[in-house]
Amino acid sequence: MTPRILSARRRLWPRSGTARRAAAESLRRPIGSGGKGMRNLGPILTVVAAILVIWYGAAVKMNAKWVYDQAARAGAEVSTSQLLRETMAQERPVLPAPHQVAKGLWQGVAGQKITSKRSLVFHGWVTLSATLAGFALGAAAGLLLAIGIVHSRAMDMSVMPWAIASQTIPILAIAPMVIVVLASLGIKGLLPKAIIAAYLSFFPVLVGMVKGLRAPDAMQLDLMRTYNANRAETFWKLRLPSSMPYLFASLKVGIAAALVGTIVAELPAGATQGLGARLLSGSYYGQTIQIWAALFAAATLAAGLVVAVGAIERVVLRKMGMAA
Repeated sequence: MTPRILSARRRLWPRSGTARRAAAESLRRPIGSGGKGMRNLGPILTVVAAILVIWYGAAVKMNAKWVYDQAARAGAEVSTSQLLRETMAQERPVLPAPHQVAKGLWQGVAGQKITSKRSLVFHGWVTLSATLAGFALGAAAGLLLAIGIVHSRAMDMSVMPWAIASQTIPILAIAPMVIVVLASLGIKGLLPKAIIAAYLSFFPVLVGMVKGLRAPDAMQLDLMRTYNANRAETFWKLRLPSSMPYLFASLKVGIAAALVGTIVAELPAGATQGLGARLLSGSYYGQTIQIWAALFAAATLAAGLVVAVGAIERVVLRKMGMAA
């Protein structure tokens, strides 16, 4: 640093201790970090507001036919204010307005006893239990298959193509067959739904872990060989730590897929419990508000599961010294 610059910094640097500490803190703080939260919040609120405007507009347009039909039967004219009011308050609208869905969601969560068959908490727990069981099965299968594929060329050549081919079959075609076959064997309840969830969740874990376990390059593997490390030591000390970011990314995809699989499995089984059952009963009786409330409950549950996996990821990576 030149003497001229040093002289300029001495003139500009505050002389009091408090001012110096404040200036030093401002230099350590990243540029623009003070308004980071507001900058992130602004786009989110803008997108939410745009979605609400489009949603309300679509609700008016799609629910207007019923209002006009009722007015035609009564021989009356429909004003704009009456059209807006009645399209926002129909008991069985074609497209519920956002406030109707929010009200249905609130009544399903807080307006019922948890043990009630009308409670979304009760149905959410039924779906969640099968989702977690299926996710555990699928993740374990994906991990074991990935380890076998990475260490065995025979498994790589034989298992991987079948795993890829299995995902080309629509889940809507497999789920009824699995449910019917297991029911004929006397297996009902949580296990059939967990198997469907495991079927959807194992593939992301398998692909992510194969990629992660193969992440170390040739120089790192050669270094382990110079240390005379055997295959198990190479796996635990090099391959597994390298695969952690891939593992948690695939687990986030896998647990969301497991929830979808569980809900799909509840549809053909004629289940009376679970979010899939709420969707099914809502479609039977034309309760569109019930359908949308169950959809939002499922989306909230999926978001919570992904956030939980993300929290576990941060803890594990911090313990392993890999946190960013």
